[in-house]
Amino acid sequence: MKKSLFFLLGLGFLLHAFRLSAQDTGPVINATLSGNIIDSRTKEPLPGASVQIKGTTNGAITDANGKFALKTGQNLPFVLIVNYIGYITQEVVAATNTIDIQLVESVNQLSELVVVGYGTQKRSDITGSIASIPAEVKMQPVASAERLLQGAVAGAVVTQTSGQPGGGVSVQIRGNNSITAGSDPLYVIDGFPINNDYSLNDAGVTNGPKINPMSTINTADIESMDVLKDASATAIYGSRGANGVVIITTKNASKGKSSITYDGYYGVQSVIRTVPVLNAGEWWQLRKDAARNSGKSVTIPSTIGYSLDTSGVGTDWQAAAFREAPIQSHSLSILSGSDKTKLALSGNYFNQQGILQNTGFNRFSARINIIHEYSKKLRLSANITGSTSQADVAPAAIVGNLLLTPPALPIYRENGSFVVNSPFESSLQNPINSLYNQLNETRTNRFLGNISAEYTITDGLIAKILFGADVVDNKQNRYLPISTAEGQNLQGNALVGSAFTTNWLNENTLSYTRELDPKNKIDAVVGFTAQQSNSKGAVAEAAGFATDAFSYNNLGTGITNRTPSSFATQWALTSYLGRVNYAYDDRYLLTLTLRADGSSRFGEGNKWGYFPSAAFGWNVNNESFFKNVQHVSLLKVRLSAGLTGNQSIPPYQSLSQLAYFRYNFSNTTVSGFAPNTVPNPNLGWEKTFQIDGGVDVGLLNNRIQLVADYYYKKTTDLLLSRTVPGTSGLSNFYGGQASTVYQNIGAVSNQGIELYINSRNLTGDFKWNTILVYSRNTNKILSLGDGVDQIIPNISQASIAKVGYPLGSFIVYQTDGVIQNGDASLTPQANKSPGGQKYKDINGDGVITQAGDRVVMANQPGFTAGLTNIFSYKGFDLTVFVQGTFGGKIYNENRANLELGTGYTNASRNLLNRWTPANPNTNVKAAYQDPAITISDRFIEDGSYVRLKNLSLGYSIPRSVLAKARITNLRLYISSQNAVTWTRYTGYDPEVSLNGQSLINKGVDSGVYPNSKSYQAGMSLTF
Repeated sequence: MKKSLFFLLGLGFLLHAFRLSAQDTGPVINATLSGNIIDSRTKEPLPGASVQIKGTTNGAITDANGKFALKTGQNLPFVLIVNYIGYITQEVVAATNTIDIQLVESVNQLSELVVVGYGTQKRSDITGSIASIPAEVKMQPVASAERLLQGAVAGAVVTQTSGQPGGGVSVQIRGNNSITAGSDPLYVIDGFPINNDYSLNDAGVTNGPKINPMSTINTADIESMDVLKDASATAIYGSRGANGVVIITTKNASKGKSSITYDGYYGVQSVIRTVPVLNAGEWWQLRKDAARNSGKSVTIPSTIGYSLDTSGVGTDWQAAAFREAPIQSHSLSILSGSDKTKLALSGNYFNQQGILQNTGFNRFSARINIIHEYSKKLRLSANITGSTSQADVAPAAIVGNLLLTPPALPIYRENGSFVVNSPFESSLQNPINSLYNQLNETRTNRFLGNISAEYTITDGLIAKILFGADVVDNKQNRYLPISTAEGQNLQGNALVGSAFTTNWLNENTLSYTRELDPKNKIDAVVGFTAQQSNSKGAVAEAAGFATDAFSYNNLGTGITNRTPSSFATQWALTSYLGRVNYAYDDRYLLTLTLRADGSSRFGEGNKWGYFPSAAFGWNVNNESFFKNVQHVSLLKVRLSAGLTGNQSIPPYQSLSQLAYFRYNFSNTTVSGFAPNTVPNPNLGWEKTFQIDGGVDVGLLNNRIQLVADYYYKKTTDLLLSRTVPGTSGLSNFYGGQASTVYQNIGAVSNQGIELYINSRNLTGDFKWNTILVYSRNTNKILSLGDGVDQIIPNISQASIAKVGYPLGSFIVYQTDGVIQNGDASLTPQANKSPGGQKYKDINGDGVITQAGDRVVMANQPGFTAGLTNIFSYKGFDLTVFVQGTFGGKIYNENRANLELGTGYTNASRNLLNRWTPANPNTNVKAAYQDPAITISDRFIEDGSYVRLKNLSLGYSIPRSVLAKARITNLRLYISSQNAVTWTRYTGYDPEVSLNGQSLINKGVDSGVYPNSKSYQAGMSLTF
């Protein structure tokens, strides 16, 4: 579907909708006025709403269906004042004798209930730092729930680490607490706590981006998302709250209401941008220059069976690989509530084809939520969801190959078959052949559900028992055909893998709520929980096939033996928890929390961790001295401090583990086992201490609301993976890497400020609401253990963890222009003649060395921000959501490869300005056959960006038009995601390129799957 046609169709239905609404019966006398009042977000009727003609006592109350009627002797038009508890009071002009009114929930209303750990609280009683996702943000079409946090929650940094459909998302709340342990928040879905563990969707077979486990959840089912950020809010989750907690509640039916709702959209996606590279003629000239400067000659390869283009445009590999790809989602939900039972059923189909050929992700999911009031004392509930998904994954390094493969090379031979690989020095595989013919898929079935019973023992005292399970069945298949370079040498290679994980949970809590007297209120919860996870998996492999016909479905026909593998892991967590909330006169608030966790992951004597917190809140606006303060409707001060923990490391790290080895005795190979890890019985909890100070302000009857926080976090006893010295005799003979051991060493700090502003700028027929979020975090490594100042995980990469610097910093040489005639040859590169890259001699010894001349460059993002503007006029609504990150840096590894200038591979168009005797005034080095990359500051770029994240224009058909069809709501809309990005970064995208799989390596663009921009048209229909 072409974008132009898409917008014409969208504009057409909006104009038609406008024509339907443009009906005017003109003013009348002794009018009978009737209408409907509904929730602007859910479109459900609001019974009991008050409607009054301004300046009179004449009014009415809506019935159970949200309808009202009144008579008046006044001339139309006149103004109505509409009130409903929990909603913003509106003044609406009635110009005709029928009217539809949509009320907007009062954001942060003092009586609003907010989901907290193991319960709910009125927002006025909250002492911790808790943020809720605005309703307008939840309406975005996204593939996984975490994307809704981006730019909508102060303190949450969300990065899509791969544009692969269903691919990875990194979420950091208030900075990075850890270095090598898990750093993503805990997700609690309808009371079931899960970590977004990518190993659940990885049987160890597919090659390329990992699939996000949260992508199995249908975002259309989400009713609310609340983010717990400070220690007071998260300590109730103890060992799992150090990185924040995201509580997701799915939709339930309301008492006495029934509805059927369809939500769906269809759209197209395209790559945000491509990277400019040389065409065939330009590349061939570069190749000749590099050979000449290296004292060599260039010849055209012969007997390759196809022709090379050395003078024209050649092959545009990016154009051949990227496409306009469809995306669609269709959800159907049925909500029905009676006096005893509330039932919610939903189903969803989601299909996102990738912008790279032959990649994609599709999901079928279904959910059932039931709440049954068995008696006045006993309440039963169940929340059950199931999904099945499939992802066709882009092979690893495919994007880098698209950029580097010489454009002189054709995609196909003259006979129509694929060219297999490059005949030049790099031997790159034909990336289009790899995309179309490699089979690289992952299939996941997931069941997530819980059942619970609540029994009211006496007034205010409730016992609750919950049993839940999260079952993930992952199957992966990979086949490298004989016709591809990857499978050619093996005569075809097939792999089949499976991973099966069962995670069960039991929670037993006792909650007590009591109003001791009109001024003293208390609520408390105590509980015991137990959780256990079991994972098993296996991988089978075969090679040497006579034909590609069977793909991975007939491993037994492979004639080359390949070693199979299998695994089994288990972990368990047992916990005790307690929390007390006390409120005096709605002025002074106190929260005390304690949780004790016992984890199987740690050594004997260190399995238990204890995590307390305390918080104080002061509702200043309820003080008598504040009563006469004008224009300030809310003023609350919050203070909190507490301790949380982290156990997110692989199981068995405190134990000595055995590995299989082959030994040679008397020219005979025998099998045996030997230790390959160092036991650490002292391994224990990583601990994060956090303090938080915040203020909540409401101005002009809460038309302007402001929430500001300052926090400081210090994480100690880091779960740090350290390399074991080679003298230990322990090594990984399979991978050729030294063994590692987890130890409790080192410390990291984070401190920052957060700001949230919600302003209702205009009310009435034309409404304008603005939401601004702003956050700044400063991260610093305080210690890496005795005698250790830095960790460089890989000498061939730019990343470093260094004391005094933030995580994600770089260690590089500093460039100093290009060597000119008469300059000293200050370079570690092979080309030391004029035209070679020149570097700064940091230690002044006259030579450039790794030990003496590399410098550390801090990578500290300045701040992140999001700005949402929501406009509405009668049935029209417009949402404009802009999001950005400022101050961060990216090491552009793609650019480093493209600026090598060897002529072995393709190159950046920057090389057109390379040094030559005729072009000496340039900062681009000369072409030269030196394939070694020198990691330098030249390739560190500003990663700041501003993005039009979401733009949505919709129209809700008037209910008077829909009444005959018994339709409650019909909204049509067009929207776009990532439509425009403003950035100086030269890679594909400053967001998707950030590597979120390793905290040390974050900020490195290593050729991951690019992000996309998309355009959709959709509708929401409710009966």
